[in-house]
Parts: sequence; structure tokens; C-alpha cells
Amino acid sequence: MRLQTIFGLIIVTAAVSACGQNRNAEPSATPLNVDGGRSDERELNDPNRSTIWDVFNTADAEQVTNVNRYLWAASLDVLNFLPVQEVDPFTGVIVTGYGTPPGGGRQYRATVHISDPALAARSLSVALQTSGGAPVSAATTRAIEDAILSRARQLRIADNKL
Repeated sequence: MRLQTIFGLIIVTAAVSACGQNRNAEPSATPLNVDGGRSDERELNDPNRSTIWDVFNTADAEQVTNVNRYLWAASLDVLNFLPVQEVDPFTGVIVTGYGTPPGGGRQYRATVHISDPALAARSLSVALQTSGGAPVSAATTRAIEDAILSRARQLRIADNKL
């Protein structure tokens, strides 16, 4: 058993030492580029280079936004007449399809972006589009944002009573 352990350690040591650089070796005859650098050095210093170890680098992971749950629920409540196409609770985006509001004649679609965990107007961004391509007035967009903010405050007050 002891002989097998020693033999295994020798193999592991040889494998690890083979991975090291030979700093005393003569430089290879790699041709120089126009800028005077060797092509292998330029490849190693390339910022867009990726390796297998990039999987473990969490610094470059997608950014996740904390989304205010009251704004999220209020957005879905207020825009419940629109069919939901895409939702991404990690980035705070809700995309709807075209739908007609109750008592309205035009079809709208909305994109809601909740960018902050605070229950504030700066956290909410609503973009409206009509099916005919006509511009949506700023007053209509502001009214939708106000309705969402009011509903979010109502949900928060109702939640605090529990």
C-alpha cells in the first residue's frame, strides 16, 4: 500500500511540474508581427480570450437587479388587459402583447422596466406603443405609471396590515 502511495505521488508531481514554464529555454523562432510583438504573446494578452476557467469567474456574470415586489405585482395588475409575452424577474422587465384597454378603441402594448428595489417613481419605466404606430402621448404613459405606483402603494399598505 505504501509503495502505491509513493508511486502515485511521484506521478502527480511529474504531471504538475510538466505544466510549469521553462524560463531558461531559448526563445522560439516565432515570427514578429507588424507591431513588433510575437503572435503568441499577443494571443495570451488578448482581453477577449476565453479559457475553461472563465466558467468560475463570477465577476463577469450577468447583472441581476433587485426588483420591488410591489411594483412588479402592481404592473401585472394594472396591465392585466394586455397579454403577457415575456417576463424576466431577474432584470425587472415585463413585455406585453397588443391589447385594448377597457372602454378604449386603440390597441396598446407595453414594456415595463423596474430598475430599483425602492418603491419610487424613479424605479419604474413604462414604454407604450400603439398597433398603428401612432405615438403615445406622454400624459397616457404618465397616467399608466401613476396607476402602477398607486396600486403598488396599496399593495404595500395591505401587506403591512398583516
